[in-house]
Amino acid sequence: MGNRLTKIYTRTGDDGSTGLGDGARVAKESLRVEAYGTVDEANSTIGVVLAVAGLPPAITACLVGAQHDLFDLGGELCIPGHRMITTAYVERLETTLDEFNDELPPLKDFILPGGGPAAAACHVARAVCRRAERRVWSLARVEEVSPEALKYLNRLSDLLFVLARVLARHERGSEVIWRRSRD
Repeated sequence: MGNRLTKIYTRTGDDGSTGLGDGARVAKESLRVEAYGTVDEANSTIGVVLAVAGLPPAITACLVGAQHDLFDLGGELCIPGHRMITTAYVERLETTLDEFNDELPPLKDFILPGGGPAAAACHVARAVCRRAERRVWSLARVEEVSPEALKYLNRLSDLLFVLARVLARHERGSEVIWRRSRD
């Protein structure tokens, strides 16, 4: 492990800048900082899902793995030109997604976010992951970003949707189907 933080505050960001992993200073609202910051938010929301008691062990293992992957992705985005996310990360998500999805009935209607505490938290994680994907795409429009990083976030949000479905059935026995309002 590299440098250890002995002090949490450094005062170097008081001018509205922050340091990237390569030592460069950029504005705190730069596209790169926005991208890896939103990836960190996605990771944190997965932590909220994991904080719900009684998760099936397979889902816990899957989500903890995703948290490690997101930490890798944040590291990749924090250092311009650095690569950590590979095709293997994306393929692993696709395999996991297929395994969980095979156990679900086909989706014929839209479902409402919710279901139970873990399912609802998983829907929030999915929405934040989609936002992270949008932020990374914004960065990719002006700077080089690996295609695997973008694919990873897309597959992760799909996986979180499927896991929310699994958790809704685990917690409540079913999902809430969207019904068109009739005013």
